[in-house]
Amino acid sequence: MKMSAFFRALRSSYQAEIDDLTFDSEGRDVLRQRLLEKRGQITFLRQMMEMSPEMVAVVFHGGFHFGLPVVMEQLLTLESDEFPDWSSLRDAVQLTPWAQELADTLLQEPQGDWFMTVAATLEYLYQRPTPHHHEGAAHAEDAESTHGAAHRRDQGYDFDKDDELHRDHDHEESSAQWLEDQGFDRKE
Repeated sequence: MKMSAFFRALRSSYQAEIDDLTFDSEGRDVLRQRLLEKRGQITFLRQMMEMSPEMVAVVFHGGFHFGLPVVMEQLLTLESDEFPDWSSLRDAVQLTPWAQELADTLLQEPQGDWFMTVAATLEYLYQRPTPHHHEGAAHAEDAESTHGAAHRRDQGYDFDKDDELHRDHDHEESSAQWLEDQGFDRKE
């Protein structure tokens, strides 16, 4: 699938935002601290949702879990005026409790649905493995499962249990149904 021009343009900006927040001038990892500070500025930041969504979207870094990657892949192909309602993505995207609190605040804004779709898709894109990523996939998966589980526990929410529940569902069928509900043809 081809990525839309909208997400191609925002991808590097979002990556740069995360990179800028990650290390201080002495090379120490301060991402967690800086994200907490940014989350505390949500009242100010929400003014920038439309103009600079990537700068606001970083507050959700680490707050999404993607249950239906094929849906997220489809979102990557859409331009900014083609997004489905945020509520239609509830099977594809789950939020940690802290992220849900932030989302509830932003969803009250006129462009809240649009912004949450952008934020989720940018974070998915950030987490999405690239083709050259497969070279060290076994090692990376081991490291990610250890680091990722610890990170998720740090966030106060155990997505590992959610992962087990989602494995029981037929992701292909759910994804295909969602795409069909959004007006896309089913792939056979």
